[in-house]
Amino acid sequence: MAGEPQPDCLFCKIVSGDIPATIVRETETTVAFRDINPQAPTHVLVIPRVHHPDAAALAAAEPGIAADILREAGHVAADEKIVDSGYRVVFNTGSGAGQTVFHAHAHVLGGRGLQWPPG
Repeated sequence: MAGEPQPDCLFCKIVSGDIPATIVRETETTVAFRDINPQAPTHVLVIPRVHHPDAAALAAAEPGIAADILREAGHVAADEKIVDSGYRVVFNTGSGAGQTVFHAHAHVLGGRGLQWPPG
């Protein structure tokens, strides 16, 4: 069921503490942790504690938690001291866009120049 932890979801296992991660921030609704394959000097994932397969599904079902993710992305950027130099918040939705874990999450990227368009 949407919102419920999924036994085969990597990010649900991080939320539950069954899989370790380098956590940088936690709130009642979100967990932020360092990406294990960073694409920039700062690469932190911000995920909801509830399971939804992608950002669109999360926003439709629980818009307040979607907003929490964006707010936490800003806090991560401030904590990582990348606000002044600029940072990117990315939601990949679907395998064709590069989503590999089907639990909604935002990538916070910064600490180097980020070209546009990406990819």
